[in-house]
Amino acid sequence: MMKSLKKHKRIVVFTIMILIIGTLAGCSIYRKNQKIPVRVLILPKFEVGELAGDFPGEAQYFYEEYLTGGDMYEIEGCSGQNKLYYKNGVALFPVGQGKVSAALNTSAALSDRRFDYSDAYVLSVGCGGSAEGYGIFGDVYVISSVADFDLGHRADPREMSSESETTWFHDESFDETAVIRLDQKLTDRVFELVKDVKLETTDQTVRYLEKEYPGEAWANRKPRVMRGTAVTGDNFWKGRYDHQNALLITETYGCSDPFAITEMEDIAVAHAVKNTGLLDRLIILRVSVNMDTFPTGVTSEMLWGPETDDHIASEDSMESVDIFETAMKNCFVTGKKLIDTLIQDTESD
Repeated sequence: MMKSLKKHKRIVVFTIMILIIGTLAGCSIYRKNQKIPVRVLILPKFEVGELAGDFPGEAQYFYEEYLTGGDMYEIEGCSGQNKLYYKNGVALFPVGQGKVSAALNTSAALSDRRFDYSDAYVLSVGCGGSAEGYGIFGDVYVISSVADFDLGHRADPREMSSESETTWFHDESFDETAVIRLDQKLTDRVFELVKDVKLETTDQTVRYLEKEYPGEAWANRKPRVMRGTAVTGDNFWKGRYDHQNALLITETYGCSDPFAITEMEDIAVAHAVKNTGLLDRLIILRVSVNMDTFPTGVTSEMLWGPETDDHIASEDSMESVDIFETAMKNCFVTGKKLIDTLIQDTESD
């Protein structure tokens, strides 16, 4: 009888141990397969140097504020330079410059099954060139629509048969892909949240604008947060013909806000986000670091010729003066107010 009881106790203990081990193994498997929740995915395009501690590009201030000490992930299908950083629900992933890199890398990040983006907001941030007559260096734009600068037809002005300042011709066959309108309710909410954020400028930039646009009210003011349309081109263009083309493109596609800034990625980012079902959670902030027309006395050869070393991020650039670092801070302080609010919103859901 005693042997039978001891045997029964051993069986019970053994069974309990098996159940505990199975439970622990199940929990381990669950943790392994559980996706990493992302509340805000920040998509800058490039960094000037390092991600922290030196001259800032589009990513640095956001990285230092939200990702320092976080985890780093390789994203399959991206180059070795494109790594995703994650900490406490915030992710940051520089997608690269130009529409091809931006589209492919954004798609790769959003398709990575390790991450749960179902409740995420996607925040595209970066710099660009203000539309002359609308905005100035240091302005931050909440983008409501993005239009493609390259879809349609374009002629060289030297081969035009008329004196028209526009050299772009509309092609209706591209209409479904040439413009993306962001969720207007979200855009309205974002603008109301950040419209009064205080932005900075530099003394050198103020003097430049006073000299370049004397007496022009639109130019001789402090930077501010504004709404606008972004026009995405695949090259770094400048000049009155393409300025007029961008105005015409914005008008032709019926964008709700004026042409505000030209850049090189956001129509591609928007398509990638749309394809993953998150278009209603896409927000775009762009900050101005130059103008879409040439400064007085400056030619394309002077800016981009083989003998020049002018760089838009330098402190004595012919086209961006010394505003670049200040502009990066303007974009960050605007984005920070937005990100902190979005994180609070997702935590309360």
